[in-house]
Amino acid sequence: MPLLLALLLLLGAAPLGAQPAASTPPQDPPTAADNASRPSFADFLAGIRNEARTRGISDAILDAALTGIEEPMPVVIERDRTQAETVLSLETYLKRQLTAQRIRTGRTMVAQYKSDLDAVSAKYGVPSRIIAGIWGMESNFGRFSGVRPTIAALATLAWDPRRSTYFRGELFNALEILQRGDIELAQLKGSWAGAMGQPQFMPSSYLQFAEDFNGDGRRDIWGTPVDVFASIANYLKGHGWSDTQTWGREVTMSKDAAARIAGTVARRDGSCKAARDMTVSLPLDEWRKLGVRALGGRPLPKADVEASLVSGASRHFLVYRNYDALLEYNCAHPYALSVALLGEQLSAASTVSAPKRGKAAMAKRHATSAPRRRPGRRH
Repeated sequence: MPLLLALLLLLGAAPLGAQPAASTPPQDPPTAADNASRPSFADFLAGIRNEARTRGISDAILDAALTGIEEPMPVVIERDRTQAETVLSLETYLKRQLTAQRIRTGRTMVAQYKSDLDAVSAKYGVPSRIIAGIWGMESNFGRFSGVRPTIAALATLAWDPRRSTYFRGELFNALEILQRGDIELAQLKGSWAGAMGQPQFMPSSYLQFAEDFNGDGRRDIWGTPVDVFASIANYLKGHGWSDTQTWGREVTMSKDAAARIAGTVARRDGSCKAARDMTVSLPLDEWRKLGVRALGGRPLPKADVEASLVSGASRHFLVYRNYDALLEYNCAHPYALSVALLGEQLSAASTVSAPKRGKAAMAKRHATSAPRRRPGRRH
């Protein structure tokens, strides 16, 4: 299950885990001086109490949330110290994620929640298949979203010097969530690193993007599917997803074309390594001249659209601007492509609808959308 594992990301390589929304990459392990200078855990929690009060957190919430947390959680420290550095090829990662069982489960869940997915898709302009793809990758369609107590896990990581500043902020954000009454303390659970609920939001992402779609007064990303869908869609929309375009498409090219592109087309700049492991954007016409073809050897569509190239060892993808929103959710190409391809598999055997669009937008999207495929067919 993709949780907050920080892994080496090489071009064409994929992590065994993934980072949830609004997570940060790990830093170097703390030094002996860092460990010597940190306060005792009890003194640290006393400082958290004092600062939380200045932020408007009530004593009742602080007593409930912090009383009983007497020691840092050893399992959290261990997980943070031993994050996997094993990498898989892009092709192997996709094969492991896009299993027949996951696709079967996903199709059943998409059919069950079709009306909710349709309503959310229509409001936010994010296709149901993309929402469902993230839902499946993050929590196996709501089946598992973590069992660690969020406050205790975040307190442990905020006390530990390795990423204390980041997790200290997330701890205060989690206390703010309790203050607002969106979730009871006993239900505030998630990953070992504080990623919460079925979308695996960090508390800061929750405060900014979580949605109360059913209007019951709670933004419940733990147990209310329609709130989960709306929160995922709102996150993507907030990071630039446009309903005039899809995410991209798988393409093919000869080895000579791949070598020529690698030697002549520049890489992008970006804040995360995955963003730098893709080419700059070029018009589809330029990619066609460079020897890139649609699957089956067909020519790329003629459209006024620019795309970047993402490549593994043997599979290649032209990705559009919406793909950047997937990288904002988790800056790893294997993850983003798994979301997109899983979504296509889920929609291939269902009638999950995309948001309604005007004729011009529909024509442009048709030109840049991936070709239809039979259910279960590898693409």
